[in-house]
Amino acid sequence: MPTDSSPAVVEIWTDGGCKPNPGPGGWAALLRWGGHERELSGGEAETTNNRMELTAAAAALEALSRPCSVRLHTDSEYVRNGITRWSTGWVRRNWRSASGDPVKNMDLWRRLLDASARHQIEWLWVRGHSGDEGNERVDRLATQARDRAAGQPQ
Repeated sequence: MPTDSSPAVVEIWTDGGCKPNPGPGGWAALLRWGGHERELSGGEAETTNNRMELTAAAAALEALSRPCSVRLHTDSEYVRNGITRWSTGWVRRNWRSASGDPVKNMDLWRRLLDASARHQIEWLWVRGHSGDEGNERVDRLATQARDRAAGQPQ
C-alpha cells in the first residue's frame, strides 16, 4: 500500500452484502493511489449486510501501511452515518445506543474506529447501482465473494 514515496491520497470504494440477509455474505474494497490499484474481498457463510459493509471499510483502512488522506466511498448510509454521526455518542455511553441498548455490530464498529484513527478520512456516500464505476466494481467483487462463501461455483 502507499509507501513513503507514493502520494498520500488514497481513493477507496467499499461494498458488502448478503443474499438472503442474514445469510452468505461478501465484502470488497478497491484502493487507488498514485496510478496503482488494489482489490480486497472476502466472505462469510452466515452474516448480515451491515457486517459485510463494516468489514469492507475496516479491511480497506487496515490495508494502508502508513497514515494517509483518504476519500472513502460507500453506498452504506449505516456505515457513513455510524462513523460520522453516531459513534461519538456510542463511545460516550459505553457502547450503548441512545435508547440504552447495546450497539449492534460493536466489534466491527470498534475495528473500524481503530482502523480510522491514523488517517484523515472524508466519508463519501454514493448511491448504489447508479453508475459510479468504483461502486459498481466493488459490488461485483462482493457478489463474487458472497457466492464463494455460499459454496456456489464461479
